[in-house]
Amino acid sequence: MENTAAGITPNANTHDKPGTGINVRIRDEFWTHYIKLVQEVVIPYQYEALHDRIPGAEPSRAVSNFEIAAGRKQGEFGGFVFQDSDVAKWLEAVGYSLQLERDPELERRADELIALVGEAQQEDGYLNTYFTIKEPGQRWTNLNDCHEMYVAGHFIEAAVAYYEATGKRELLDIMCRMADHIDSVFGPEEGKLKGYDGHQEIELALVKLYGLTGEERYLKLSQFFIDQRGTQPHFFVEEWERRGRMTFYGGPTNKINLEYNQSHLPVREQKEAVGHSVRAVYMYTAMADLARLTGDSELEQACRRLWDNIQNKQLYITGGIGSTHHGEAFTFDYDLPNDTVYAETCASIGLIFFAKRMLNLSPDARFADVMERALYNNVLGSMAQDGKHYFYVNPLEVWPQACTCNPGKHHVKAQRQGWFGCACCPPNVARLLTSLNRYIYTVQGDTIYTDLYIGSELTADLPQGTVRVTQVTEYPWDGKIVMEIEPDQEKTFGLALRIPGWSGSGIKVNVNGEELTAGEESAQVRQGYMVIRRSWRQGDRVEVQLPMEPFRVYAHPQVRADARKVAVQRGPLVYCFESADNGVNLGALALKQDSPLTDAYDASLLGGAVTIGSRGSRLEESEAEQGLYTRSRPAVKEVPVQAVPYYMWGNRGDGEMRVWVEEE
Repeated sequence: MENTAAGITPNANTHDKPGTGINVRIRDEFWTHYIKLVQEVVIPYQYEALHDRIPGAEPSRAVSNFEIAAGRKQGEFGGFVFQDSDVAKWLEAVGYSLQLERDPELERRADELIALVGEAQQEDGYLNTYFTIKEPGQRWTNLNDCHEMYVAGHFIEAAVAYYEATGKRELLDIMCRMADHIDSVFGPEEGKLKGYDGHQEIELALVKLYGLTGEERYLKLSQFFIDQRGTQPHFFVEEWERRGRMTFYGGPTNKINLEYNQSHLPVREQKEAVGHSVRAVYMYTAMADLARLTGDSELEQACRRLWDNIQNKQLYITGGIGSTHHGEAFTFDYDLPNDTVYAETCASIGLIFFAKRMLNLSPDARFADVMERALYNNVLGSMAQDGKHYFYVNPLEVWPQACTCNPGKHHVKAQRQGWFGCACCPPNVARLLTSLNRYIYTVQGDTIYTDLYIGSELTADLPQGTVRVTQVTEYPWDGKIVMEIEPDQEKTFGLALRIPGWSGSGIKVNVNGEELTAGEESAQVRQGYMVIRRSWRQGDRVEVQLPMEPFRVYAHPQVRADARKVAVQRGPLVYCFESADNGVNLGALALKQDSPLTDAYDASLLGGAVTIGSRGSRLEESEAEQGLYTRSRPAVKEVPVQAVPYYMWGNRGDGEMRVWVEEE
């Protein structure tokens, strides 16, 4: 089939934003540190990990599989059936990194890897090393388990990012051929499979490919996969019957769990987030994209229902989702255990994707609030400060001995790992942080919405002309944000400032030194944003002051795990208590209800951070030998307590950690 990408030109400035050309460069001390860490440490480290050259780390075998599939060497397939996706996500991170800063050596390595991927592609466009090497006659026979389109989706995302960065079409051509092959196999037409992938990803990727190429077939194919999911007769059930009720992983089974991959109902009928959390939010992301592009109000309403269920009933305070390691899944409303939680890093990243697409649909600060919560806490906390160690699971309570001795907590780690056999999370972090500039602003019509307070330079093409906005801040440590507005000529448009949900009514805003009052004609509050609409001129200056005092947080009474407990937050950052600061047995620690919370900047703490101190109490252990149970209440002594940002935990050795503690 003819390559439909012919004739396109790179357009790295659109950033998949609706309605406008937009370019954002991050100039932020806090985030520049982490982006540089990804560029200088994470991407090179992961390149070595993909090549199985990290001493002591679990081998990836991802690149080796491509070498075998390409005929460069002999051997057997290694790793998971979806191992190819690790290479794809690394290439996507490279694409975003090169958009920020050209690096000839990194580009050379990526080009070599892309050439290898091209050699592994089959003549008909099919690309998947597992089925090329191990089961060449079984492609498209087990969509429920084998992730063929999931892998293809990640490579499509990589192809778009790399083309936008370099203008080189090799990977884009490879993935257009693969997309064309998929389109020849699946669809509503007679003779095509009426199926969809067990692990959603292809749907959102095809939307990106459509956005770059303008090829309508890719958008229609994405919509087909979304529309077909969960309809009757059920494709996964029919496929399972054809395989003799055999699964890829565990032999014969009496039934398949349709909720696990959100195929239990047509997507427009789904009301609660269920099943594997990453699959869910990847699908919801595509649904929101399609709702925006096609004007499908029914699909949009489904997105809103599912969002409300996650935010109001299944979201951890850290922005994590997925409360059980059994299936890496949602369970039920208000079931949010702290010590057996899963909260996979990829799930929070997918939640950020979903939030951004909902903002593209209709700016609403609650979407940006969750995006910020997940970014600053769960996602950032998943990577060690050295950039070389990672959490797959992001717990809110850790007792190291329980992690090693209790089989029910084997998935929880007290230390970040060097690599994983299933290494979806580390490259996911890399691709998110290198593309973080795409999440700061949303432009709708003639209004610029500030979704995240990150130091940056924005250039946006509004209907009235080009506008440049420079944002300067020391967020998240300081709540002062300064924005300088530079239109190419005097013009009237809107600048919308998010009022963070954690800030209450404490936001203060002035323009050119004149304080604005929320609700006045030129500063209307809509959907959690203060929208300043006026005639802007070169040099206009907006100052925002957000309250940065630490505060206590309490969970809904139905969250059993957090009943009578308290957590601490300051700005967007959730804090935690570590044994490094508070001694062992954090279960004996309580925070006094009437004790004030005090914050102080500690330059010596892992490069510098604001810590929170207060007064608490601790149950004392008797010096005399004491039985396991007694009629005497343990003595209590008053102690100082200290909390550090959750994202920093686990960087000072093996120790206990808790986000929620008793309050007395």
